[in-house]
Amino acid sequence: MKYYIIAGEASGDLHGSNLMKALIKKDPEADIRFWGGDLMQAVGGTLVKHYRELAFMGFVEVLFNLKTILNNIKICKEDILIFKPDTIIFIDYPGFNMRIAKWAKENGIKTDYYISPQIWAWKENRIKAIKRDVDKMYVILPFEKNFYEDKHHYPVEFVGHPLIDAIQNQKPFEEATFRTQNNLDEKPIIALLPGSRKQEITKMLSVMLSVVDDFPDYQFVIAGAPSQEFAFYETFITNKNIKFISNKTYNLLKIAHAALVTSGTATLETALFKVPEVVCYKGNAISYQIAKRIITLKYISLVNLIMDEEVVTELIQDECNTKTIKKELSKILNPEYRQKLLTKYDELEQKLGGSGASEKTAQLIIADLNA
Repeated sequence: MKYYIIAGEASGDLHGSNLMKALIKKDPEADIRFWGGDLMQAVGGTLVKHYRELAFMGFVEVLFNLKTILNNIKICKEDILIFKPDTIIFIDYPGFNMRIAKWAKENGIKTDYYISPQIWAWKENRIKAIKRDVDKMYVILPFEKNFYEDKHHYPVEFVGHPLIDAIQNQKPFEEATFRTQNNLDEKPIIALLPGSRKQEITKMLSVMLSVVDDFPDYQFVIAGAPSQEFAFYETFITNKNIKFISNKTYNLLKIAHAALVTSGTATLETALFKVPEVVCYKGNAISYQIAKRIITLKYISLVNLIMDEEVVTELIQDECNTKTIKKELSKILNPEYRQKLLTKYDELEQKLGGSGASEKTAQLIIADLNA
């Protein structure tokens, strides 16, 4: 079978790579062409475009880069027509993927969507396009199945969360060797996960690092995104207690004592590694004001959304400042508070439905193609 996969972000690259492994395992003749990143490229197949060329976030940023986005859509359509896939597999990234899905259905190409657009957060009217343009939807959050089936009468498959697989599949490593290789001393680590896009990293790192001098007994370690060069981060490293590692976030989380995390998939990854965290978010002021009027969710972090309660503290926009970060970081370093948080993390993992998401999805996609 021929599979065309489109992932537009770092998280999509991770989940896309695991899905590709499962597809190849179940279909040894699989011919895969994809938009993604280094992890997907390492599995095999043919990379068309790297997600670092696609990642624009926020209303204003998308507007400024509209010409590039429209050109990428044109390139994608032309490439699909040449490849002639048996199915297109979309991984999240709805602004781009839903446009391609509409076009694909008009051209009689099968469409599978793995990891639903977050229409339960905003743009719920996208359900009309999903019903029209997506043949099969595979969801990874437990509440999404009820949202689609009970509220919108659209059948979906809940396959579990692929992060559980990604974390369980981690290779064992020696902490002392890792610290030595990455110039980390013996102080307990506060991991900083500022995101993967330059604009969010620039906003988030400055405020995260503003509390370094208040915690001299800890070392702050920046988790560098694979899509960014060290030279970009270098200007932020102004203190001997600030360290940097690139593209080794999971190993960092294995040994971190606490973390400051920009909202997104990383909030869930951090919780699954059982690292107490504070969720931080500061966006473009105009984009934030627009989003605030559109998004009606109680929480911005996946941890709190899944649990439907405030398990981790969220510091959003003006609340994300030196004073509040210092206060909340001190709180999660307290042993008693930490234990309560870790108990909640165990409940979270149970809600996510266990391992095997990638294999279940691959099996369902292949079975549907062979039906």
